[in-house]
Amino acid sequence: QVQLVESGGGLVQAGGSLRLSCAISGSSFSDNAMAWFRQAPGKQREWVGYITRDGYTKYLDSVKGRFTISRDTVKNEVYLQMNSLKPEDTAVYYCNRSDSGFRWGQGTQVTVSS
Repeated sequence: QVQLVESGGGLVQAGGSLRLSCAISGSSFSDNAMAWFRQAPGKQREWVGYITRDGYTKYLDSVKGRFTISRDTVKNEVYLQMNSLKPEDTAVYYCNRSDSGFRWGQGTQVTVSS
């Protein structure tokens, strides 16, 4: 069974940076596009961006130019580098296959103070 474990969240001031990691066990994701999602309090989970097996990336307009997704197929990990963070980026962040086909992990909380 695939297990997703997100880490790296925390409290940061506006303008700061964080790097989130997603460790995948139980499956190799090398053939899958992997994505990051987030869910802010009182809101539905939304897609943030994804990376394909070929390294192509696509992002939500509001994070474009600030967030970068990368992957390490040897370590079986996916990363989300977040720069120039804004209070509206505050949310629980999750990784998953781009079609949300894996069981969700616990996520990692990102809080951006103004």
